[in-house]
Amino acid sequence: GDVVYFEKLDSEEGKKVTFSNVVLVSNDDKIEVGAPYVKGVKVEGKVVAHGKAKKILVYKYKAKKNYRRTQGHRQPYTKVEITSIKMA
Repeated sequence: GDVVYFEKLDSEEGKKVTFSNVVLVSNDDKIEVGAPYVKGVKVEGKVVAHGKAKKILVYKYKAKKNYRRTQGHRQPYTKVEITSIKMA
């Protein structure tokens, strides 16, 4: 039921997404850490929305040379609601 933000995924809103490369799984007192991934675990989610993060400003400056450049950047993201975690 958690909502997680990922770097932009190629999937439409409302579609299901499956993640098979899971690094860590926690179930009550049991914690499994992968090396590099946990085997047999899949996480399924539903794409809620696509968007862009807040704008950050990149400012380049060189002292005494009258060189100043300002550039903005907004990172695209995909908002995913986790529906289930399946363990084999």
